[in-house]
Amino acid sequence: MKKLPDLEAWAIFAKVAETGSFAKAAADLAISQPTISKAITRLEARLRTTLFHRTSRKMSLTASGQASLERASRILSEGEAVEAELTEHSKSLRGSIRIAAPMSFGVSHLGPALPQFMERHPEVTLDLHFSDEQTDVVAQGFDLALRISALPDSSLLARRLCTVRILLVGAPAYFERYGHPTHPRELESHRALRYVHSRVGESWRFRHKRKGEFSQVVPSLMRVNNAEALVPALRAGLGLAMQPEFLAWDDLRAGKIQSTLDDWSVPPIALHIVTPPGRARPARVQALIEYLAQHFAEAPWAVG
Repeated sequence: MKKLPDLEAWAIFAKVAETGSFAKAAADLAISQPTISKAITRLEARLRTTLFHRTSRKMSLTASGQASLERASRILSEGEAVEAELTEHSKSLRGSIRIAAPMSFGVSHLGPALPQFMERHPEVTLDLHFSDEQTDVVAQGFDLALRISALPDSSLLARRLCTVRILLVGAPAYFERYGHPTHPRELESHRALRYVHSRVGESWRFRHKRKGEFSQVVPSLMRVNNAEALVPALRAGLGLAMQPEFLAWDDLRAGKIQSTLDDWSVPPIALHIVTPPGRARPARVQALIEYLAQHFAEAPWAVG
């Protein structure tokens, strides 16, 4: 099997030839002089030739060393150039950011939040992917993702932005027809408009300060994989739904829907930003994280 070229040794060789000394090359590269010596010895052993004439007073290139110098110098300069370019990209607000977010939240809230960030940082480009299915941030190459859930333990890094209350809601016409339930057990005779990606499954769980916890299976009239698709059926008075406050608050203010069982609470979830493992993020990504954290902490439905 053919071996890969020893690029590190070639870069060190070029630096030694440039400075004319192992000691100066070591200082320039911030590595030890023995490391320099071992790299040159390793290269000469591999090539079965001598690259430098060494005496106690001076060092000069052999014919083989001279023939190799131009290409070795290109290896060193190209390596320095690519590192400098990537370092600049990581520190400056330029380049692309790949973002994943839930569909309804992404369209209704993330999308409208981004123009101000884009105006501030015109050299940053945004690549957005909206889906209610949980994306694999690492495998799919996302710089960050918004998650609205109670996060399971994982290797991902998470920053909690705000609490998201879950409300049991229905239209006034629905309550006129079926009445407001006074206890979760009464939901057995009601109709559910269900979001299939909810972690609660078929049972809706509630908690009361004095009466404790209670779970109730509610017959499903409609199932969707996007919670916003429930809104027309909700407004039409066809059933009850567990909706996140960020999706329901406009209709609640307008009186198009109402909350019920208000003395019972549903376990809240939270809005998080998750990022791949490793804390070294490009400056553009960190800037977007800070911007979104401030923006959503001030959202009208946000709870700290």
